[in-house]
Amino acid sequence: MKFNDLLKITKNEPVFSSALLYAGLQSPDALRVQISRWVNDKKLLQLRRGLYAVSPDYSGQTPDLFIAANTIKTASYVSCQTALAWHGVIPDISNAVTSVTSGRSCTVSNALGTFIYRHVKPELLWGYESAKTPSTDVARIAVPEKALLDLVYLEPGGDSLPYLKQLRLSEDGLSLNILNNLAARWGRKKIIRAAENITTLLGAL
Repeated sequence: MKFNDLLKITKNEPVFSSALLYAGLQSPDALRVQISRWVNDKKLLQLRRGLYAVSPDYSGQTPDLFIAANTIKTASYVSCQTALAWHGVIPDISNAVTSVTSGRSCTVSNALGTFIYRHVKPELLWGYESAKTPSTDVARIAVPEKALLDLVYLEPGGDSLPYLKQLRLSEDGLSLNILNNLAARWGRKKIIRAAENITTLLGAL
């Protein structure tokens, strides 16, 4: 396969699996070697084993980090500080992209950046939407209220007023009604207490 052929196959796939290229091939060994060469030549970015993106020098655009995060671990969505900053609820923006997943917690570092995955039980994989990213692709991103509750749930002492104060929360883009409804759905004392503290904290602003 020539690199121009790969560009045609992947033009609508900002992040793609090598299986897409192997489709229909009886023996993919030669293509595996070619893919390794393209990675070494920096024509392709390897995001994890078997998952790639075309280098911006050849595609003309940088792969969307949220799409990459969704694809590296499919049972995941962008949440916690990353989603809160994206929604404008907190001012701090981390260089890493944080997601929650029903899989194992892990950190993946590649040519695009750092991707942090934090484990939650499968029954907690809700409260996200398919949202358009700056690249106009669609990614799974937590609604702001669920992103905040995910963070509270995962952080020791995340329900305390001192922890919540240091987040510097903004009520813009955050619905206290939705927050309390999601906390009630969650049903854990820590989450309900956090929602009460957030309501008190934002009410005092």
